[in-house]
Amino acid sequence: MGFADLLDEVGGFGRYQWIHVTLISLPGLLMASQNLLNNFVSGIPAHHCRLPANHSLYNLSLYQVTRLTPRLHRCRRYVEPQWQLLAANSSANVSQLQTEDCADGWTFDRSEFLATTVSEWDLVCSLRPLKQMIQTIYMGGVLTGAIIYGGLSDRFGRRSVLIWSYLQLGVLGCSSALSPSYSTYCIFRFLSGMAVSGVILNGVSLKVEWIPTKARTLVGTLTSFFFTFGQMILAGLAYWLRDWRKLQVVVCAPQFLFFAYSWWYSESARWLVLNRRSEDALKSLHRVARINGKPEMIDKLTLEVLHSHMNKEMESSRSSFTAYDLLRTRGMRRISICLIAVWFSTSFAYYGLAMDLQKFGVSIYLMQIIFGAVDFPAKLFALGMLSYLGRRVSQATCLFLSALIIFANIFVPTDMQTIRTTLACLGKGFTSASFTTVYLYTGELYPTVIRQTGMGFVSTMARVGSMAAPAVLILDEVLPALPSIVYGGAAVLAGCFACFLPETLNVPLPDTIEDVEEKCEER
Repeated sequence: MGFADLLDEVGGFGRYQWIHVTLISLPGLLMASQNLLNNFVSGIPAHHCRLPANHSLYNLSLYQVTRLTPRLHRCRRYVEPQWQLLAANSSANVSQLQTEDCADGWTFDRSEFLATTVSEWDLVCSLRPLKQMIQTIYMGGVLTGAIIYGGLSDRFGRRSVLIWSYLQLGVLGCSSALSPSYSTYCIFRFLSGMAVSGVILNGVSLKVEWIPTKARTLVGTLTSFFFTFGQMILAGLAYWLRDWRKLQVVVCAPQFLFFAYSWWYSESARWLVLNRRSEDALKSLHRVARINGKPEMIDKLTLEVLHSHMNKEMESSRSSFTAYDLLRTRGMRRISICLIAVWFSTSFAYYGLAMDLQKFGVSIYLMQIIFGAVDFPAKLFALGMLSYLGRRVSQATCLFLSALIIFANIFVPTDMQTIRTTLACLGKGFTSASFTTVYLYTGELYPTVIRQTGMGFVSTMARVGSMAAPAVLILDEVLPALPSIVYGGAAVLAGCFACFLPETLNVPLPDTIEDVEEKCEER
């Protein structure tokens, strides 16, 4: 007998679990906004060199300015006005005309964006890499948060770290909208990224540890739709506001609401027992039984009963665990190495596709909605596979299919933009399904005593992948197909690693490292 039996006795997946899962999942609506925010906050408006004050060209349209400065209007301008270029049949030798840098700054078109970090701090031309640096710094914060908050939650509890993460994201996220400079904004985004890790990792663990074994697949997949809806909400908010400071506040302010109601959460009873706080665990179980309409269990469920169910786990918990324990034994080492490859490649391909929406030649707002909508069929496909084929087959299939589509896009001519965009959407859908699977799968593979440390450890590689993805896009200057070859190759490699993971479909959560090793030996 184990903790899974206790959950069934206090109501299984009852009223408490419904409320608990819903409240923890709601912040997911805005996690997509945090991860993909740079697409809109740092969107690049159409722009051209601002004209010198001593020239009376202020009444020229962007089209006319472009005619005056063909191929040069974004980053360079002619030293003197070239009126002859406005002539329809001009034969002027453009290559011999004298040009200069945009010494007076830039003029930005306001039809798509009213204000972005790019237009405010002139992050164009030679400073254009700084635009992408914002996303890299943010993902660095997410990586740091995965390392720090993963270990802290195993030590101080899932609930405490989750509550703190809501508050941190609300305060620092809203503060970033007041940033007076680029450097200040980057610092706030880094710290916000840390909080995002705390919210995601602890939210996943707190959900999984209160859900009966048979309900985990359905709940894990359905709650991932909150992230999908969030992508579409982001597109709507960005289209409505079109101002980066307002958008920053709107997507971060709701964190204060999540912080306010998060005090209702019950700490993981598994974690409480394994950290010698059995009385608190008993109170939590009594509360769950009462909310689930099982008041008779309050008298039946005593400390003796609780300890008899979790005696083996309590014996194991007397030891302290570190990240080294994720690699110390044979079974844990195999799981950790395989998950590192899966997390890295999934994030690598996902953000490679999702963070460059302006390249498709379609409205960035529409493209964000399309990229969000494609997640629905992809995740339903994943749900079916997870329920009937198991986790291992689902994980490997999602990775192999995403690689196949990425490779297929290499052979589609660049002028067939509709087909290329469709394939990119399909690829993004399968990488999203892979994300859904690996979040659920990782929580089921690692034991309770070190689950959060494990989640933080392997998701660190996802952050490395999300930081590396934009840099790979630069390779298209060497060979246009090279980024796709790298993204697809990584997905194929990770799919092979996924084949070596143990199956967890309808298997009770392991509580100790010994449980993991026993299951690996049986396999």
